[in-house]
Amino acid sequence: MGNSSSKKSHVSKGDKLSKSDLDFLRANTNFDETTIREWHTGFHRDCPNGKLSPEKFVEVYKVFFPSGNASLFCEHVFRTFDQDKSGYIDFKEFLLAINVTSSGSAEQKLKWAFRMYDIDGNGHIDLPEMIKIIKAIQEMLGSQQVKAISATEPGGFSDDPEDRAQQIFHKMDTNRDGILDEKEFIEGCLNDKSLMTMLTSTGKSPT
Repeated sequence: MGNSSSKKSHVSKGDKLSKSDLDFLRANTNFDETTIREWHTGFHRDCPNGKLSPEKFVEVYKVFFPSGNASLFCEHVFRTFDQDKSGYIDFKEFLLAINVTSSGSAEQKLKWAFRMYDIDGNGHIDLPEMIKIIKAIQEMLGSQQVKAISATEPGGFSDDPEDRAQQIFHKMDTNRDGILDEKEFIEGCLNDKSLMTMLTSTGKSPT
């Protein structure tokens, strides 16, 4: 995942999955060899050059959220997938992220979510960052789905993204310093199901 030399090596081999990439993914995901190869086949069918672009990423996401605008949210998810900040997602980055979001533990998923909310990558989440992500989530879901989710949330959160972010901070910022570090974010979610539900991208709990 990662370093530039490994990515160049992977891309130069076209659609062939190298043994080193396969071994790496077997060691670092919950997928077996057959599943990895199936994912790889599909990835290269959609991205023949081995690079998933931001535009293609948005195209894929729009299928799942037809009632809203997924573009802004996709920017944040893409940034989190693209761990080496190359501007595209290679197969290893893609499958590592899929592994966490689909079959990781609640804590692993929340660590991934923390990285998405931490837009500038400085190790903590401030209120403006929280507002940006919540606005993006609401745009993606569409107003009708936002209202439906809000009606079933046990925490009584506001529909307004700025009010909602303020409510989250009040509950999670235990030392009242105006920022959330990873520990506060994860513990706040694990200790409060309403926060966990609200802070996950699809409105579902990561457990």
